Amino acid sequence: MEAVTRLYLDENLSPKIAEQLKLRGIDAVCVRDLGRLGDSDVSHLERATILGRVLVTSDVDFLRLAADGADHTGIVFGVLDNHTLGDWVKKLELICFVYSPEDFLNHIEYI
Repeated sequence: MEAVTRLYLDENLSPKIAEQLKLRGIDAVCVRDLGRLGDSDVSHLERATILGRVLVTSDVDFLRLAADGADHTGIVFGVLDNHTLGDWVKKLELICFVYSPEDFLNHIEYI
């Protein structure tokens, strides 16, 4: 079975998470790899949406943007200190195999 949900990891998450997900067959990119460090949160949410990717973050500002009505292709939010790198990888891998991109439209998943 192939994962169809594609991920866009915010700059507050380690690029190692994206690397580990790629090894598991998950299409994941991180802000650092895209050369977009320092871009605004609005810019990241818009870019993830244009690219059809679910934004993964521990930044509460993205939750505020969504609450203010910003359309998006999904947000996965987790508190950084509550999860090890391995936890992030396992939970995101599961999400990518369980949810379709359509399931994530304007949806926030908390981990």
